[in-house]
Amino acid sequence: MNSAAILVLMPLIILAGGIILLLLIIALQRSHLLSFIFSALVLVVGFCSLFFIVDLVPQVMTPMVIIDSYALFYIGLILAASLVIVLLSYDYLKQQEGEQEEYYLLVLMAALGSAVLVISQHFITLFLGLEILSVSLYVLISYLYRREQSIEAGVKYLVLAASSSAFLLFGMALIYNATGTMEFVPLSQRLAMPESGTLLVFAGIAMMLVGIGFKLAIVPFHMWTPDVYQGAPAPVTAFIASISKGGMFALILRFFITFDIYRFKHLLLIFTIIAIASMFFGNLLALRQQNVKRILAYSSIAHLGYLLVAFLAGGRYAIPAATFYLVAYFVTTIGAFGIITVLSGKEREAEDLLDYHGLYWRHPWLAAIFTTTLFSLSGIPLTAGFVGKFYVLVAGVNSSLWLLVVVLVINSAIGLYYYLRIVVAMFTPAAAESMEKQVMVINPAVSLLGGIVLAIMMLLLIGFGVYPFQLIEIIQSIGTSFDSTVRESINFIP
Repeated sequence: MNSAAILVLMPLIILAGGIILLLLIIALQRSHLLSFIFSALVLVVGFCSLFFIVDLVPQVMTPMVIIDSYALFYIGLILAASLVIVLLSYDYLKQQEGEQEEYYLLVLMAALGSAVLVISQHFITLFLGLEILSVSLYVLISYLYRREQSIEAGVKYLVLAASSSAFLLFGMALIYNATGTMEFVPLSQRLAMPESGTLLVFAGIAMMLVGIGFKLAIVPFHMWTPDVYQGAPAPVTAFIASISKGGMFALILRFFITFDIYRFKHLLLIFTIIAIASMFFGNLLALRQQNVKRILAYSSIAHLGYLLVAFLAGGRYAIPAATFYLVAYFVTTIGAFGIITVLSGKEREAEDLLDYHGLYWRHPWLAAIFTTTLFSLSGIPLTAGFVGKFYVLVAGVNSSLWLLVVVLVINSAIGLYYYLRIVVAMFTPAAAESMEKQVMVINPAVSLLGGIVLAIMMLLLIGFGVYPFQLIEIIQSIGTSFDSTVRESINFIP
């Protein structure tokens, strides 16, 4: 491995080194402020290091790892989103009892696991990244262990994640038995051979879909989502909804496009059914909820269905459409859960719909930011969510996926209803008797740090919605680079 190859690993080295140093800092001196500052600094330095290595990619480090423009973009997205979550967590954790320092250690470890996922081109690194992410999330979800809901959510996630990992491993074993390889590119070539054990491979892929489907929370592997979203601390829920799912989706884009899934019509049919079911189940179940975190949980299931439309479209629009949608979804989701975070108190979180009645009259700017995020989730024009959804529709129309396009449009209309329910609640003055029933725990004042972070989220949402062209150009160049990297890798292997 040459010096250039080591240099392109610098963001991951900084992240891993930061985890070790933070562990030593916590052992020597417990300080919430020090752990927070150090964690934020590690993420900033890791993000800045990306700009120094952008000209050195692509680099195939080993048969297990590839660093290309696609990987760098998603690593940057993961680091930036992790930084925002760390910034939102500081004031939230100050209110809570117990030790806060280990929380930042776990966030860095989860970010490292997600980053490993996006550079994987081998089953071993896939599973390694997935387990680093999952083990960190087990603890983060149940971090507020004095709350029964938090412990319950952590146990549910632990049991189901362990089961899904077993399916994933067994699926990998079946594929390896049939093809003799665990690398993505050679696997694609072996499947092109007539003597390949196709039936065994499809059985393996079906079992892998169980593990992948659990992480993405797509139907029918979605049942854990509302309970875990509700029980986990608000910043952790933001991490699960954005970074955890984003890292896994970036992985399946690389795996299935390299695997050339578009050759296998029955696999496309399975993904089509999953996409349609996710859109309908997510939106229809969200209509019945009175808890804002559960509404956003079911909403996230529907949004993964939208993303699968871009994935199934294939062609030159698949990666750009999915990537832009993920960027918009990251900013929107973190902004929405950021509102819940800054409004939550020591006893409980501001998660009931009743808590948001009259929010405009108490915190007008927070109501405006939350409204912007909800408009973006529903795909209202002049927001990033609208551009992302339009891009996905273009990808679907370009590939003549008319059924998926119609289902997406119908479900976008359904989703608009429950998002507007929250908006109407914020701008409706709360009655005196309702105020008494709420047992209000919403903070009377929002910290300066939380306000600045949320304001930046709103500006990004509007900025990407009004002027998305520069971001689209970057993402299109990433898609072109990804396609050329895959072709070169396939041609290189005899």
